[in-house]
Amino acid sequence: MKALRISSAALAVLMLSACSSARPVLYPNAQLESAGKDGAERDIEACRQLAESAGATEGGGGKGGRIATNTAVGAGVGAASGAVGGAIWGAVGRGSMIGAASGAVWGLLTGLFHAASPSQPSQAYTNFVNRCLQEKGYEVTGWQ
Repeated sequence: MKALRISSAALAVLMLSACSSARPVLYPNAQLESAGKDGAERDIEACRQLAESAGATEGGGGKGGRIATNTAVGAGVGAASGAVGGAIWGAVGRGSMIGAASGAVWGLLTGLFHAASPSQPSQAYTNFVNRCLQEKGYEVTGWQ
């Protein structure tokens, strides 16, 4: 029971971190100094909203779909390898069931761990936000 709680907590942390997305990093120039941290955050958010309203999507979505795809692919590969192993030892049905279950778990965990890293926005989105921030006087050094 305790292991279930620990794994549930770990899964929740992974899912929350999967929602994080990359943000522009600003060089500390005169504009950043005069706007301050809060002003710069408001300007970044305004530029992000402007980019989305212009049709440039962040592109960080779809993680749930990738996780589901990894799980399904893992189940398929596991079932196939389990069937082969089962055929060798004389239990094709049982081997494919065990292989499918273990492959699905492997695919799910792999997808979750890959989803935990911050997603990088699309090139069009970053270019739009960068230009918007430059027009406001900021210097974008990169995204993280």
